[in-house]
Amino acid sequence: MLRTIRLIILGLILLLGGAWTYAWVSRAPGQSVGEAFIALLGGASGGGDAGPVSAGGVQLPTGLALGGSFSLVNQEGKPVTERDFGGGWMLIYFGYTFCPDVCPTELGTLAAAIDQLGPAGAKVVPVFITVDPQRDTPAHLADYVSRFHPRMQGLTGTPEQVAEAARRYRVYYAKAQRPEMTDYLMDHSSFIYLVGPDAKVRSLFRPEQSPETIAATIAAQIGRPTG
Repeated sequence: MLRTIRLIILGLILLLGGAWTYAWVSRAPGQSVGEAFIALLGGASGGGDAGPVSAGGVQLPTGLALGGSFSLVNQEGKPVTERDFGGGWMLIYFGYTFCPDVCPTELGTLAAAIDQLGPAGAKVVPVFITVDPQRDTPAHLADYVSRFHPRMQGLTGTPEQVAEAARRYRVYYAKAQRPEMTDYLMDHSSFIYLVGPDAKVRSLFRPEQSPETIAATIAAQIGRPTG
């Protein structure tokens, strides 16, 4: 009996943790995570419909549109928008070059997923958007992204441009200054976004998702088998 109760409690904790993550991703601009969480619980009790689940990705609510237009600067210092990617597919990650652990890991996963696709990977452009435009200059980005994939594009911009792009993708980020450090870190959410030709997010991948799972999801979306 005690074991059953413990399993029920564990299940509730995992359920609430997933709901909190979902609330963070799906919250409206200006809406707190707590408000989105309460709205989510209300929708669950009131019959709100959830959107389809992308294989290997996070479930998105019906009507939620992540992504869209952006205006940034590439690693060559040239202004770019989503239209400069030719209406093709993008695999996007938001982070920063001074990130000590999570960003290099996720960018490595992103690059491996592109390679896992074989020839079909040429249809997908890997993109790294910094959340630290203060330090991530175009030249610094150019050196950084070249370490992960030869086709990876690094994008920066003014703080306002970066904030607008992050808002469209529901990306959280904030400067974190620790007393024992002379420099600062950036706290940020960590998802990989598969973006379609319409500049909208088609699939959203959690941290530590395997390259194989990401590649299989991309292949299903673009209609080609993995190589």
